[in-house]
Amino acid sequence: MSFSRRQVLAGLAGVGVLGLGGTAVRYWLGRPHDLATHDYQLIAAPLDVELVAGQPSTLWAYGGQAPGVELRCRQGDRLRVRFINQLSEPTTIHWHGIRLPIDMDGVPYISQLPVRPGEHFDYDFVCPDAGSFWYHPHTASSEQLGRGLVGPLVVEEREGNAFRHERTLCLKTWAVDEQGAFMPLLVPREAARAGTRGRLATVNGQPRPVVDLPAGEVVRLRLLNVDSNITYTLNLPAAEARIYALDGNPVAPRGIPAKGLRLGPGMRVDLALRVPASGELALRDGPLRLATLRAVGAPAEASDWPAPLPANPIAEPDLQRAELLRFNFEWAASLADPADPVYWQINGKAWQSPAPGCAAQPIARLRLGGHYLFELRNLSQYLHPIHLHGMTFKVVWSDRQVIEPWYTDTYLLGKNETARIALVADNPGLWMFHCHVVDHMETGLMAAIEVA
Repeated sequence: MSFSRRQVLAGLAGVGVLGLGGTAVRYWLGRPHDLATHDYQLIAAPLDVELVAGQPSTLWAYGGQAPGVELRCRQGDRLRVRFINQLSEPTTIHWHGIRLPIDMDGVPYISQLPVRPGEHFDYDFVCPDAGSFWYHPHTASSEQLGRGLVGPLVVEEREGNAFRHERTLCLKTWAVDEQGAFMPLLVPREAARAGTRGRLATVNGQPRPVVDLPAGEVVRLRLLNVDSNITYTLNLPAAEARIYALDGNPVAPRGIPAKGLRLGPGMRVDLALRVPASGELALRDGPLRLATLRAVGAPAEASDWPAPLPANPIAEPDLQRAELLRFNFEWAASLADPADPVYWQINGKAWQSPAPGCAAQPIARLRLGGHYLFELRNLSQYLHPIHLHGMTFKVVWSDRQVIEPWYTDTYLLGKNETARIALVADNPGLWMFHCHVVDHMETGLMAAIEVA
């Protein structure tokens, strides 16, 4: 694949200084006046925020807020984003969960060159599926995601849906101390285990916020885990709520499991919540309160639950003729070289981040249009949210739980679990296949799968 470097910006005329809730914002996102070239202009830049009251933290942010500005488009429409890098180091944007052409996937030296400081890159692709997605770098991921480069992307249903109200809630725990200073974002001994945990849990960048919702209405809550390493166990005690979509893909509406819903890094869930006529509900991660959901306004008359969301146009894999491929996700810390920490591997191979002139060696080669069954084996006691770029797969079996098959781009593989997923290899390219615990990915738990 050949690349051409995008033009270096000849200045940022028109980029002003805005005020956002009392926070100093250096750069902006907005609809451009000229829609001929792009729909959004999205700038990555430093941002000063008080995550800890009275203690400023310098984050890295998209569009002047962290998590980043919510981008929206309609299913089947083209999304055009001019990305401008005003950070001090190269970066990219990966559009997590979107089935798009390989040259828009945002993986450095695999699908594009890194966007260097002061440069821009035009992302331009059609969004074939409706749902809740997100965007983040695929460059120095522990540092860049950890400092705040994450943001939601909502693709609205082509023909609409029965929800009249919705809110997007991004879950992220920050690795900052009591003075707001960043702590180490990747600790080797933690990367070899469950991953480095932050200490300050937030929803939409705020610790334990109060979220106002219309009393008596059924509201669509889009919950996105944009954390680097933490799996949340979500519950809404005493609430009437149903799951309508997992990772952007509709499911038959169902209740939240009694033990809570586990949402690994990169995963999303769309809930229908019937807001009470008055009072408050707690959104919790296990026993920890993440946010308070407060009913406001005159209560609406009781209404039926919305109809199920329409299915996305995903090819159905034929399990009878699918080729079986096996992938072992293994702990390899005992073999690690202190000078080159590699703690994880897939089928005995640890990913080495590519650089200019480095050719990726695919762990598997799939025939374009072929049907495949992947067997995923977790040979460790730690959770691995396994994510595949460029395609959507169907979860069909597990030896640890009863599976009601659904489509997704990320499967949370439990400790010592074996699961099977099925897909049609319908998108040509060299696609990343990795654990979305960023510490695990950064220390070996990633591979490339070629479709040709």
